[in-house]
Amino acid sequence: MTEHRARKRFGQHFLHDPGIIDRLVRTVAPIAGQKLVEIGPGRGALTYPLLEQVAHLDVVELDRDLIHLLREAVPEERLTIHQADALRFDFRPLAGALKLRVVGNLPYNISTPLIFHLLEQAEIISDMTFMLQKEVVDRLTAAPGTSDYGRLSVMVQYHCQADYLFFVPPGAFQPPPKVDSAVVRLTPHTTAPWPARDPVHLGKLVNQAFTQRRKAVRNALKTLVEPDTFDALGIDPGLRPDHLSVADYVALANATG
Repeated sequence: MTEHRARKRFGQHFLHDPGIIDRLVRTVAPIAGQKLVEIGPGRGALTYPLLEQVAHLDVVELDRDLIHLLREAVPEERLTIHQADALRFDFRPLAGALKLRVVGNLPYNISTPLIFHLLEQAEIISDMTFMLQKEVVDRLTAAPGTSDYGRLSVMVQYHCQADYLFFVPPGAFQPPPKVDSAVVRLTPHTTAPWPARDPVHLGKLVNQAFTQRRKAVRNALKTLVEPDTFDALGIDPGLRPDHLSVADYVALANATG
C-alpha cells in the first residue's frame, strides 16, 4: 500500500500505536448486527480492526487519496465510503431501523463543531466514542465548580452522558500532535433528564452566562433573568456561572423562555 503523508489542512494525525488501537477497539466492543460508522478513517488504523468485529462498516472521509487507499484494500460489500465533509454530512440515512454507533479519531480543528452537528442528529445515535484533544475531553466531562466546566460541558451534558475513558500520549500518533489526547464516550439520553421547553433559548442563556463567567450569575444573566426568578427556583444568584448545574440552567431557561 502506498504511504500517505499527513495533511496539515485536514488536521491529520494518524493513530499508529497498536496498544492504543487495541484498547480503543475493545472499548467500542462492536458486535455483529450493530450499525457502525467511523469518521475520518485515515490510513485505516481503526478501520481494519473494526472490520474484524463487524461484517460491514460505513466511513466518512474527505481526503480522496485516503479513500483510494481504502478502496484498494477492502471490498465494497464490507466497507461503504462516503466522501464528504463530516461537518455537513447527514448521518440519518445510514441509521435505518438501527441506531448508529459512531467512532473516530477526530481532527482537533473540527471536533467541537462536529460533536454539535452530531448532537443535532442524536435521535439516530446510540453512542459516540471519540479520540480528541485531552483539553476538550476535560471540558466535555467536567463537573460544576471546576475550571474546565463551561458552555461546552453544559450543552453536551444536556444532550448526553459524557464519560472520560482513557489518556492517549502524543507518541501514539504520526506525526505526533503538540497536545495530549484522550478518549471519551458520549451516550445521547433516550429521555432528557432535564427537558428544556426551548433548547435554542437554553443555548442562548448558557452562552450569555459563560461569556461573563467571572461575574455573579445575576449579573451575567441580568438581561435574560429577573432577580426574583433565582429565588423562585432556589438558585443562589451570587454564584458564578461555572457553579450552576445543567439542571439549574434548564430550570432558568424554562422559567424565562
